[in-house]
Formats: sequence, structure tokens, C-alpha cells
Amino acid sequence: MITTTTNIIEGRPVQQYLGIVSSETIIGANLFKDLFAGIRDIVGGRSGTYERVIDEARTNAMAELVQKAQSLGANAIIGIDLDFETVGTGGSMLMVIATGTAVRI
Repeated sequence: MITTTTNIIEGRPVQQYLGIVSSETIIGANLFKDLFAGIRDIVGGRSGTYERVIDEARTNAMAELVQKAQSLGANAIIGIDLDFETVGTGGSMLMVIATGTAVRI
């Protein structure tokens, strides 16, 4: 499965547009992650814990997006857009939304 943020794949013309596909993933941060991230905010530097959570959420959303496109018979997804939002009380959860166009190339 080819996945891209661009609207074309050079040298691979779209044969059929199969529709828009989207997926959502919501991951909650737990108390310990929040505590260590708060300490990191005070002393500075990157928060590896939150970076791993964001990467996990993005990976899950993309995997689900690919699965949905494959179920339509697609062999590529073009024009992928990833949106990141915080939700829940005090922004305690991270939501990743992946959207793209399923195509056959």
C-alpha cells in the first residue's frame, strides 16, 4: 500500500478513485506520564514519553486508515492529512485523525 500526503504519485496515474477514508485514534495519558512530562516542562528538554504516545497514536490511525482503504480494494491512499487534537478533561487525551483518498493506481 502506497501512502502519501501528495495528491499524485509520480509515474503512477490514478485508475480509480474509491472514496475518502478516515480513522480516529484516542489515547489517554496516565498520571505518571503527566507527572514526568510536568517535570520535563520545568527543567526543559524533550518529553520522550509524550513523543512515544503521539507516535503510537499516529501509527494506529495510519494502520486503520490503510485497513479501511484495502477493504475498498485500494492499493494507495493519496492526499493524507493528519490532525492532532487534545480532548477530555484538561486535555488529558490525544486524538489523531487521519484522512485520505483511497485509490487504485
